[in-house]
Amino acid sequence: MIKERTPLTLYEARELLESLKDSDRKKEIVEFISKFEKIDVKKAKKIKEEIEALDIIKLKNSDIIKIVDVMPENAIELNKVVMEASLDSDETNKIIETIKKNK
Repeated sequence: MIKERTPLTLYEARELLESLKDSDRKKEIVEFISKFEKIDVKKAKKIKEEIEALDIIKLKNSDIIKIVDVMPENAIELNKVVMEASLDSDETNKIIETIKKNK
């Protein structure tokens, strides 16, 4: 039974998988996730925390997760990731600077 759904970054999902017992399926999933990872877990957590600290009301937790997973490098890429959030240029710049600062 599913009690709660919580969005996870690729990095958090990998950490969670690492805590499980070894199996072929686990190995396959970890290998798949590693193809998409762009930074290490510590940096991903720091970026996530700093974006949350920006306190942008328009961003949901799931949006922040997408941002950390994709690591957009400019405003155009960021707006494609979080289209429904309708970020203004100041908010967009703050997020992009946070990502660049922590890469």
